[in-house]
Amino acid sequence: MTRPLLLAAALFAALPARAQQTPEERFRSLPPEKQQELRQKFHELQSLPPEDRAELRKNLERLDSMAPAEREALLKNYQRFQQMTPAEREEILRRWHEFKQLPPEKRAELRQQLRRVMESDPAERRQLLENMRRWERMTPEEREEMRQRFRERRQQRREERQERREDREDRRRERRQDRKG
Repeated sequence: MTRPLLLAAALFAALPARAQQTPEERFRSLPPEKQQELRQKFHELQSLPPEDRAELRKNLERLDSMAPAEREALLKNYQRFQQMTPAEREEILRRWHEFKQLPPEKRAELRQQLRRVMESDPAERRQLLENMRRWERMTPEEREEMRQRFRERRQQRREERQERREDREDRRRERRQDRKG
């Protein structure tokens, strides 16, 4: 047998024993830098106020109780969040704290908008966040003016769509007349 094959066989044979290891044995079998990283995270966790630790515990229990597909979607969103720039993450977190203060129906509406931001590509996400910042800097009068312009543009698009439908219908009628005549 070749050396890599023997090594693979040895590792495969060791798997059941590893599964039976205690948490301490698993910790001791980690590389020193990984052990140090875990120690540091443990100390960070222990330095949190009790209410923060309780919230983390509650969130972990909620994560453990999720259906696999739901957990996967959550982890995917977390990975997207981690890929954002620090400024984008800060903006998202600031909005999250504001979000928690809103009534349930407004939160449901905003959840949908946040999903759109999180699922967008980075360039579109930057544009969406910039638009949000601009909106926040506007005065109430400027916001109302923008809303009015938006309503007018929406109405104009409706009218254009209606006109195109009528044009198509006219062309169909003409073709039918041409076939009959």
